[in-house]
Amino acid sequence: MKAVIYARYGGPEVLRVADVPAPVPGDRDVLIRVRAAEATKSDCEFRSFRLSVKWFWLPLRLGLGVTRPRRRILGMYFAGEVVSTGGRVTRFAPGDQIYGSTGLLQGAYGEYVVLPERAAIAPKPRTMTFAEAVGVPLGGLNALHFMRRARIQPGEQVLINGAGGSIGAHAIQIACSMGGQVTAVEHPIKEDLVLRLGATDFVDYTTEDVTTTGRRFDVIFDMVPGSSYGRLIGLLRPGGRYLNGNPRLSVLVRSVLTIRFTDKTVTVAFAPESTEALAALTEMIEADQIRPIVDRIYPMDEAAAAHRRVETEQRLGAVVLTIAEGPP
Repeated sequence: MKAVIYARYGGPEVLRVADVPAPVPGDRDVLIRVRAAEATKSDCEFRSFRLSVKWFWLPLRLGLGVTRPRRRILGMYFAGEVVSTGGRVTRFAPGDQIYGSTGLLQGAYGEYVVLPERAAIAPKPRTMTFAEAVGVPLGGLNALHFMRRARIQPGEQVLINGAGGSIGAHAIQIACSMGGQVTAVEHPIKEDLVLRLGATDFVDYTTEDVTTTGRRFDVIFDMVPGSSYGRLIGLLRPGGRYLNGNPRLSVLVRSVLTIRFTDKTVTVAFAPESTEALAALTEMIEADQIRPIVDRIYPMDEAAAAHRRVETEQRLGAVVLTIAEGPP
């Protein structure tokens, strides 16, 4: 099969299309023909090994490969079709259209991928194409996790810092579906996007510091690694909830003190990727509560260009790779 591979850490130029052996499913596995894969910030970080969350560097380096990548095919989020299943698989059948996550197994930049039946995969939303659906799992699973933990009540004021990224953009829609009034903090090039997704107010961080406006919020969802934890906590109303999707080590330490000595709560737990959560997202999509957010679509032989687009941080939605078709 054909796949986008990389044999060393580096810039986007290390990516190339090559012929590699097709994976073979086991008794409890599903063989999937990948139709689309999302090119994500995590893919770019794994490719270059420059991580935004520095404290996680050592265990991840040991897991991914010390001197060169252990797994040569990137890609954690996909949409495609079931080709065949192992003899003990009961949830899927050949021809099923599905989407989901490969997790740290990666491999979605290849024409075929094998995953355990228990992996975070579910039927693709009927109302979305493969390219639209593949933009959901990363942002949607993380946003759903944090918005559920936020317990947003109708009419509450919600601040989303970094609202124009994949997770933030899905969080806007989910928070609005829960009845929240969303203020989005972002670069001005993403203003139209976040307002279209449901935000009722916009703060341009290049000209205004939201922490100096005197406003107060019931919920703050922070996706910006370098933001000021103390100032954002100071924006919370009594009993407010702060959630951080990109926690620095200092935030992890300070969150313990906040929870112990104030009436505010802090959530920094990473999102689990589950079939149940994917099914919940599918229901929301088919109820028109979550819309597709696709920035650009690239063929697999332009994976380097897709990574460059992701790294500009100017994308307005998911950057998608369409995966070529060939015999397994």
